[in-house]
Amino acid sequence: MAKYKKKRARELKHDRFRDTTMLLADKLADRIAGRGRQILYGLLALVVIAAAVYGVIRWRQKHSDEAQAAMGRAITINGAEISPAPVPGSKDPSFTSQQERSQRAIEEFEKIVAKYGEPYRSEARYFIATNLLVTDRAKGETELQALSSGNGEIATLSKFALAQAKEADGNLDEAARLYGEIAKQGSAIVTAETANVRLASVYDKQGKQKEAADLLFNIVDTARKAKDKDGKPVTESSASREATQKLLKIDPARHAQLTPPPAATGLPF
Repeated sequence: MAKYKKKRARELKHDRFRDTTMLLADKLADRIAGRGRQILYGLLALVVIAAAVYGVIRWRQKHSDEAQAAMGRAITINGAEISPAPVPGSKDPSFTSQQERSQRAIEEFEKIVAKYGEPYRSEARYFIATNLLVTDRAKGETELQALSSGNGEIATLSKFALAQAKEADGNLDEAARLYGEIAKQGSAIVTAETANVRLASVYDKQGKQKEAADLLFNIVDTARKAKDKDGKPVTESSASREATQKLLKIDPARHAQLTPPPAATGLPF
């Protein structure tokens, strides 16, 4: 009898464990069944979001490709050949005058400004402004002034173009000021060397030959003494070579004081 009771107690205990386990399983199944629709909706939402993100990425890529193609066409026109008559057999655009080419380029870049965002819009505005210097100089300078007030490459390029326009107009004080500002920026798009070579040219036109010679001497001397991280001479830039020629013309005696250029290394090809 005692053995039976113990056996029965074990059976009852086992049944309670089974019942508890089954109850939990049933509750879990009911919960999952109740949330099945919510899970389905959640999965569908994720699919919709993923599809939307993919669509946006594809649209942006396509939009970017279109903008780059449009910029390419406009820049091709901007640099097209000017010839009295079309070149036989050539498919490249050509124009009979700079005025005609600039007007056509402005029209193409204006399409980009109207249709696309940054960075294409600012780049197109810069090209429009530089071409306006040909078709409407005062308006072109005003546009360059507006673009040069910002930051970044377009602002630097605009300021440089404006400085060149001021120099060509004979407004040498303003040109010198702008070139000096660019030189202090340390920009990679218009280097300090390039800006200072132009500044030296302005000084020369102003009759400030000593200031021009000093500036040119420093450009070349610094370039010729420059070393890379391995201690080897750095190849002179085109601006430095231009400065050398200008210094020779302005002050031959000062030119003779320059550090000799580094000896060429390697075999010529």
